[in-house]
Amino acid sequence: LHAWMLMLAATGAVEQELRSVVKERLDVSHDEFLVLSLLAADPGQALRMTRIAELLGRPKTRLTYQIACLQHAGLVTRRSVCGDKRGVEVALTDKARDLLKEASAPLAETVTESLARFMGPDQCAAMRGLVPDLAEESRPE
Repeated sequence: LHAWMLMLAATGAVEQELRSVVKERLDVSHDEFLVLSLLAADPGQALRMTRIAELLGRPKTRLTYQIACLQHAGLVTRRSVCGDKRGVEVALTDKARDLLKEASAPLAETVTESLARFMGPDQCAAMRGLVPDLAEESRPE
């Protein structure tokens, strides 16, 4: 549990650093960025709103607002699921894909620099303890 708490603290600090870069580069909130990132993970595929809420651990009502904001900005599309009156699928637009592609390098740089700043020896040891395979993969042969 202690290792997990160290990891949460480090990732929380990184998330704080990332928020301002996400806002500057994409002009969306961090939570909206998480939605876009989920959708971008599987190009060309739509996700049901219930699945997005489940994956992000967010209430469906809050997600509905975030999706509406993203749709208004032209970053996602919404459509009803065929055969399910209540089901709604969300997909990225080309505009969103282009924005994410342009912002990818600065966002990755922010994460890398933040991890280097916030991940001390205790956090690194905690991560290796939580994900033992990570330590094996990073060792030179």
